[in-house]
Amino acid sequence: MKKILLVKEIYLEAFRNLGHIIIERYFKFFAWFSFVMFFIVLYAFVYRIATGFAFD
Repeated sequence: MKKILLVKEIYLEAFRNLGHIIIERYFKFFAWFSFVMFFIVLYAFVYRIATGFAFD
């Protein structure tokens, strides 16, 4: 729980004083897109390990 709160605080602090609203929204979108893509890759990797895929 402590790590989740720390990540939340880092996320909020990163976007606190960016200035222009378009830049702020762009970086927020990019951050969420990056999180989603990371979890998709993580899921695919775990799925491959669980099904016994040979990494040759």
